[in-house]
Amino acid sequence: MTLCGTPVLKPCSAQATSLGNNPTKGGRGMIRKADGDIRLHDYEPATETMLDDVLRGLARTPKELPSQYLYDQRGAELFEQICETKEYYPTRTELGILHNNMDAIAARIGPGALVIEPGSGSGLKTRELLQGLHDPTGYVPVDVAKEQLAQFAASVSREFPDLEVKPVCADFTDHYEVPACDNTAQTRVCYFPGSTIGNFKPVNAIGVLEHLAELCEDDGGVLIGVDLKKDRPTLEAAYDDAEGVSRDFALNYLVRLNRELDADFRVDQFDYKAPYNESIGRIEMGLVSLCDQSVAIDGSRVQFKNDERVHTEYSYKYTLAEFAALAAKANLGVKQTWTDPEELFSVQYLEPR
Repeated sequence: MTLCGTPVLKPCSAQATSLGNNPTKGGRGMIRKADGDIRLHDYEPATETMLDDVLRGLARTPKELPSQYLYDQRGAELFEQICETKEYYPTRTELGILHNNMDAIAARIGPGALVIEPGSGSGLKTRELLQGLHDPTGYVPVDVAKEQLAQFAASVSREFPDLEVKPVCADFTDHYEVPACDNTAQTRVCYFPGSTIGNFKPVNAIGVLEHLAELCEDDGGVLIGVDLKKDRPTLEAAYDDAEGVSRDFALNYLVRLNRELDADFRVDQFDYKAPYNESIGRIEMGLVSLCDQSVAIDGSRVQFKNDERVHTEYSYKYTLAEFAALAAKANLGVKQTWTDPEELFSVQYLEPR
C-alpha cells in the first residue's frame, strides 16, 4: 500500500423565453459589457452548482468529475494548445475539410443564416465558416469560459462588422436563453464542430441532437463535426501527446478545485491516462491517484485509493453509418457529408426529418 499526504436551447427571437433561473436572482441572465458595443449575456454556473456537481461525481463508483469544469480560463488556453500539437489531428483535419468544401457547405446552408454555436471556444473554425457563408445575419457563441468568450466575441465583431454578435456565457448543457437578435434570419444553423458530440454517451448525445434540432427548427440545420473510428495508436497519441499538454489540461482541473472550492488536492499525486476502449469505441480520459490519500473539498473529505481512476471525459468515435443511426434517433437526417482523403474526420449537415 502506498501512502501520501440535457440542454435546452431556445431560438434567437423576441419570443424566446428564459428557461434558466430568474435573471434578477443570483446574477444569472445578466447582460455585461464585453468589449466595444458587444454585450455578454451571463449565465455562468454558480460556485454552489459546481461544488454540488463535483461532490456528487466523486461520490459515485467509479469516481468522476464533470467535464464542463475542465474549461476555466487556463483550461481553455491549454485546450487550444492541445489543438496545436502534432498528434491532435481533429482540429487541423476539420479545418482542412471546411476550407476544401466551403462552397458546397455555404450552398447547403444558404444565405442569411443565423449561426448559433454551443461551446464556441476560441473560434478558429468559426471564422472559416463565417467567412465562407453567404451574408450571415447573426452569430451567437455560447461558452462557459467567460473571459475567452468576451475576447473572442469582440474580435469576431471587429472582423465581421456587419454581423450581429450576441455572446452567451453558459454551460451549453444547462438552461439559458439565447438573446434576441435585431436582424431577421432566413435560416438557422447550429454549428457544433470539433466532435464535441463525442464527449457525450450515446444516450445523452441523442438528447443533445434533439435540442439542436429544436433550435434550428424545420427550415434550418445542424453543421456538425464527427470524429471517425481509426487505429488505436493514432487515437491514443491524439489524447495523450508527447509534450504532456493533455496531461496538464487534465491536472488543471485539480488546480481549479483548489482555487475555487477550497480543496487541497496534491496535484503531483495524480497522473493522467487516456486509453482507447475499442469494444465501446471511445477514448476514456481520466486522472489516476498515485497513492492512498484523503482530500478536503470545501469541508468535505474524499478518499482516494492507490491506482484509483477518476473519469473526466469521454470521446466517442463513430463510423459514418453509426452516426447516421444515432442522428436518426434524434429525428435528424444526414443530408451531406464531407471527409478528408484519409477519412479521419467528417463534417456533416443534418436536417430535421
